[in-house]
Amino acid sequence: MAPGDVRTHPKNSENAPGKTENNREKKKFNSSSQQTDGGLCAASGEQQEFPDSDQRSLRTRVHRPLPWFSQDDIQKMELLSGGEIESKARVPGHGQVLQVALWSGNHTQPHGGACHQGRCALIKRPGDWVEVLAFHLDRVLGLNRSLPAVLRAFRSDVLPYRYTGGAARPAVWWDPDIRHLADADNDQNSVALGWDQYQGLLRRGCGRGGADQHPAPCVGVRHSEWGRLALFDFLLQVIDRLDRYCCGFRPDPAEPCVENLLHAKCQNQNTKDLVLVHILVRKAEPSRLVFIDNAGRPDQPSDNLNFRLLEGIKEFPERAVSVLRSGCLEGLLLSSLYTDRELWESQGGAQGLGPITHAIQHRAQLLLQHMEEKRLGLNRDL
Repeated sequence: MAPGDVRTHPKNSENAPGKTENNREKKKFNSSSQQTDGGLCAASGEQQEFPDSDQRSLRTRVHRPLPWFSQDDIQKMELLSGGEIESKARVPGHGQVLQVALWSGNHTQPHGGACHQGRCALIKRPGDWVEVLAFHLDRVLGLNRSLPAVLRAFRSDVLPYRYTGGAARPAVWWDPDIRHLADADNDQNSVALGWDQYQGLLRRGCGRGGADQHPAPCVGVRHSEWGRLALFDFLLQVIDRLDRYCCGFRPDPAEPCVENLLHAKCQNQNTKDLVLVHILVRKAEPSRLVFIDNAGRPDQPSDNLNFRLLEGIKEFPERAVSVLRSGCLEGLLLSSLYTDRELWESQGGAQGLGPITHAIQHRAQLLLQHMEEKRLGLNRDL
């Protein structure tokens, strides 16, 4: 393969006549290209204004619908931003997270019944607002793996005062179909997965064609899902999922991974001790990942980014990479964030969010350079 070429994996190419692993369609790849894609960039913030006069809590229908939001996304965002709170429940093991049932005009139900119907949300800490940013980035990139989330200032007699008397908090849709392990000490995973096994399943190509072809280290997740996850986590610098031990960057001494002596395990020869967390799937779709607890780091310095998050990944989603290459990511993300008025105003609008979206755009360029240097491929599997 000539330098600068990139491999593209058409969807279901493993089963197409005349197609083999060594006979893939090639596409010219240039990390510095700024493609002028009018269709993609038309919704960019560079092409529209952000009027303060629109005081709706959810501005999803301003001018024209943003193409990356589905009707289901919009309905869930409207529920999260405007649904009346009818009941609450604690989440075991998560003292600073509250689960609430939201009323949207239907008959009141017991809390568990409302959650089973998809009318519940998790209220998180004000500092977790980045999870709302993560949802918008996920949709702009066409990944569609994160759960809908909005920022909301809560006013309800049902909630404790600390949830209503302070700053706005993220409300994240609670998915009743997420599969959790029965182990109480590992219920933040659908599958128990360590770093060595993760790297092993990447090398083996587990899940190509939509199903596992081998026993362990395969876990039933489609191979292309890991490229989506790595791209997403790198742009946001989500450390907790793939590298909760902070092995891939220089952590501050005050980091929880240092204070809890997790970082010390990076020096051990036995990497079996390194486990992954928040590797989750739905019961109805166990081959497809769900991205939750997306605790990104928008302020992570560019000279201390965690490239370990990309280790072992040989291909990335073509649609998301096309957005990165377009040069419009920053504007598209601002356009998306503007739809959440509470988030937009609390973070200082375009001026306040600009440094964050610019940092993500810069990480995108570094990721494209990484792809070019490593001659990594693209995958069309959606």
